Amino acid sequence: MSSSEYLAFLSMKYEVDADKFYEALISAGKSQKSTCGNLSIECRKEKKDGIVLLITKGPKVVAQFPVSREFLMERTNPIKDARRSSLLTRRGAKENGQLQPLQVKDLRAGMKKINLKAKILEISEPSPVVTRFGNVANVANALISDESGKIKLCLWNEQIGTVSVGDTVEIENASVSTFKGERQLRIGRKGVLRIPRNPVSN
Repeated sequence: MSSSEYLAFLSMKYEVDADKFYEALISAGKSQKSTCGNLSIECRKEKKDGIVLLITKGPKVVAQFPVSREFLMERTNPIKDARRSSLLTRRGAKENGQLQPLQVKDLRAGMKKINLKAKILEISEPSPVVTRFGNVANVANALISDESGKIKLCLWNEQIGTVSVGDTVEIENASVSTFKGERQLRIGRKGVLRIPRNPVSN
């Protein structure tokens, strides 16, 4: 995992803004110490090609690792880019070589290729909308949840009739966007929404 991917993971885990996090890292490199949200960042050592940063949350050590000067001088925020990267979202936690689904609490706007398992709590009444292509489509919002949180799932046309309140659904290859300041999970043309079949017991 690269520095940008690891720092993106930390920014999501501790719910800090990617831009503020990157600025805090740069500030720590210049003035030895900085803070970002509930994280404290300290430059522990300077090297020829970079610095060693220590990140703590209260008395707890979150991470200590080297960062290159090149990384701290990027024109665009490499942490934000990594958060948006499908590589990060697909990496997930690995067990036996298989990707594990993310949880609702892990989802951030801009993430793509998301796998998620959740329960449907509510489904709004479908309403017609005109798409950017000039077609009329039916759309409904489903409120879904897992043990970590809740998020709205946007359902289009035939997707609406395939699920009901109380269903546990598996979602693959979805993306997260924002609408009126609220996170929304969207399933594109290449995405999958299905209800897993219960195994038949003898």
